[in-house]
Amino acid sequence: MVTFRHLFLGAVLIALPLAVEMPGSNTAEAREQIRIVGSSTVFPFSASVAEQFGRATDFKTPVVERTGSGGGLKLFCSGVGDRYPDITNASRRIKQSEVRFCASNGVTDIVEVKIGFDGIVLANSIESEPLRITLRQLWLALAKDVPTTKGNGGSEGETEPNPHQKWSDIDSSLPHSNIEVFGPPPTSGTRDAFVELAMEGGCKTFPWIVDLKKSNNAVFKSLCHTIREDGAFIDAGENDNLIVQKLGANPNTFGIFGFSFLDQNYDRVQGSFIDGVEPQFEIIATGNYPISRSLYFYVKALHVDLVPGIAAFLAVFTDDDTWGPDGYLGDKGLIPMPDEERRVWAKRAGALELLQM
Repeated sequence: MVTFRHLFLGAVLIALPLAVEMPGSNTAEAREQIRIVGSSTVFPFSASVAEQFGRATDFKTPVVERTGSGGGLKLFCSGVGDRYPDITNASRRIKQSEVRFCASNGVTDIVEVKIGFDGIVLANSIESEPLRITLRQLWLALAKDVPTTKGNGGSEGETEPNPHQKWSDIDSSLPHSNIEVFGPPPTSGTRDAFVELAMEGGCKTFPWIVDLKKSNNAVFKSLCHTIREDGAFIDAGENDNLIVQKLGANPNTFGIFGFSFLDQNYDRVQGSFIDGVEPQFEIIATGNYPISRSLYFYVKALHVDLVPGIAAFLAVFTDDDTWGPDGYLGDKGLIPMPDEERRVWAKRAGALELLQM
């Protein structure tokens, strides 16, 4: 375990006067404050560690910005130098296309750090009844195109624009209210994970669509991953607080966001049962919740010797007092990795082990 005593000993070596010109810099002085961008889901965890880091060390408190996972990786991968972020948070793993974009801009040495787990919830106001829904029903509610309902159910392979206006149009056991779901934008890692886990999971309950994946993966992805654009799904941007406000204003609406945000607002919103499973800390930790994911951040290795405190920040983040079972990030809703997995990732972070896809 990395202790603060070890941290401060390392900090003495790191906090040397810095007057080296960073690549892409317009000045002779490098930036003296860590800059972090990325996922709105990871934001509360990263911001909490940044505050603790600022209090417990002689380094300046890092600046943490919410840009969404995709937006953060785009900024991170755009270049090396003090104009570009040092770290980006992500609520999904970096994509091969993003690694290539990084490399095209000279960002070739990337350190990957997995920090724990999160679940994606479909939430509504506590003033309403909790929703019990299957992944299949959820996909039928939010997909742009669905298997045809014409005639006697149509033929396998035939689709039509989503005709479902009310939840009860899908199943009479669901609410007799309009489908109205506030969710994250395309740049969000939460949106990416929701599409991969929930939408595709529900889509694949149709055997003929599973067969389609084998014969034409591009058509399969388009069908399973495309969210409807007729007003049933409302892009709420990266502001989860806005979604909670919307749910409070209209108890018939639903919102999509990370479990950590549900955990922070349990007095206002509740999570839906997905395939009979309620989103709870312990259940997500076991991997039995259907829409769960890993959370990450990525570090620009070329900045470690140029921006003061990056190595020390990694040490603070990967300390068990931070991300362990009894760490303060648990109070923010982070679901910790098992002990051995945490040790492996802490070792990789400390050694600045480079990303392997």
